[in-house]
Amino acid sequence: MRVVAVMNYKGGVGKTTLTANLGAVAASRGLRVLLLDLDPQTNLTFSFFSIDDWHERLADQRTIKQWYGAEMPGRDIPLPQLVVSPDRVNAVLDGTGGRLDLISSHLGLIDIDLELAALLGGTTTLDGSKRRFLDLHGCLRQALADSFFAEYDLVLIDCAPNFGLVTKTAIVASEHILVPAKADYLSTLGLDYLVGNCTGLTQQFNDFVHHKGGDRDHEPIEPEFLGVVFTMVQIYAQQVTAAQHRYFEEVQANSQVPVLKSYVRNSSHFGDAGENGVPAMLRAAGRDNVVREFDELVDEVLGALSLSGDRR
Repeated sequence: MRVVAVMNYKGGVGKTTLTANLGAVAASRGLRVLLLDLDPQTNLTFSFFSIDDWHERLADQRTIKQWYGAEMPGRDIPLPQLVVSPDRVNAVLDGTGGRLDLISSHLGLIDIDLELAALLGGTTTLDGSKRRFLDLHGCLRQALADSFFAEYDLVLIDCAPNFGLVTKTAIVASEHILVPAKADYLSTLGLDYLVGNCTGLTQQFNDFVHHKGGDRDHEPIEPEFLGVVFTMVQIYAQQVTAAQHRYFEEVQANSQVPVLKSYVRNSSHFGDAGENGVPAMLRAAGRDNVVREFDELVDEVLGALSLSGDRR
């Protein structure tokens, strides 16, 4: 199982749309995919369930908010109990050998960071504080180690555009970090800051793991940046516009995060699933430029993760 956090400090970069379509196309190639929505905006969830369905079937008892909102995350409800299988997208996937499942988010998740921060206190010793830090930051990682999740090939975590405690649990749980970005100043401005925060979190977590000879419940972490994938790319005469190409080159030359060769062009055909409940790349007819380029992106991502899947 490969676990990938999808994140950027800047909103509006197509993060959720990329996650939904990447997961759906990977599933269409025969992979078993779990999407985990950790963004309080809940847009990834609403890409597969209507708001009415969410209210009726998920909101009260089957969202990640209930899991994080316990006295200690996961204490009251096991994570596997929150997994749901969106009907409409899996009907399209029927016959591919793949499957797409989801753990839903909740609008109220926005308040959970403060509750988790409060849990970090309450201990009076250094050893106790380090233990609490590891238990909180490592809660999602430990939950995904449940044998239930061993059946999945790929877990994609849609993170909020911040570095709060919920997002930190996603980083600790992940082997790789994928960063969607628009080729503009604001979307690329925080890349190195993101790298610095992830590096600092990794060092602190591992230092605490090794405290006094090691921790039997937690292992060191090594999340790596899979790369930046540029989204909403402007194409003119079959080429990336000069203004945006300059940002491609600047990030390649100056950022600590590698840049993927593939990109997602700006297109009205590429969007989230919305009311259809089926991401655009599964609904697309034919092999136009958008579909072809997105297939190349999926090839690149799955190749970097050492995952394989048959083309549709």
